[in-house]
Amino acid sequence: MNRILSSVILVGTLAAPVLAETYQIDPAHSSAMFRIRHMVGKVSGRFDKLQGTFDYEKDHPKSFQATGEIDAASINTHVEKRDEHLRSPEFFDGAKCPKLTFKSTKVAEAQGDKLKLHGDLTMHCVTKPVILDVEFGGITKDPWGNQRAGVIATTHLNRKDFGLTWNKVLEAGQLMVGEDVEVTLEIEGTAKKN
Repeated sequence: MNRILSSVILVGTLAAPVLAETYQIDPAHSSAMFRIRHMVGKVSGRFDKLQGTFDYEKDHPKSFQATGEIDAASINTHVEKRDEHLRSPEFFDGAKCPKLTFKSTKVAEAQGDKLKLHGDLTMHCVTKPVILDVEFGGITKDPWGNQRAGVIATTHLNRKDFGLTWNKVLEAGQLMVGEDVEVTLEIEGTAKKN
């Protein structure tokens, strides 16, 4: 009887879910950046207003989950005229579609500090599945006693998949703006206090 009870307790312990820590994104130490081809070069930009959470337990990457929200009007390429165009109905249409959102759906290929995070991205009022390549930067305590965790996530998106189709044909026949967008998220979060 004791062996059966011990086996049940052991199986129950092994099957118990991992309780991941929830981290609140620290917008002052996080960034959402992008790069896209423009004629013969590349233009970089970022979104200045982002928020969200991620769940993470060290040594249990499959417990990782994330949600995020970006203010479309906070787009910043350091050229105000271009930023106004990007906020207009020809691009992000910030008045109609004010937020970009992400919600993770599953973790795949978790190895060490790296994994692939599947999720649904809504941008320009269109929702599509995306896969982020995620790498953990570690966990530490800051000087004020808060527990912090860092994550870097990258992906490539085709802007046309999200209805961002504006373009112009140049004299030589090529398009002014590329379709492939390189995305880099550098995220630092603070453990939420109960």
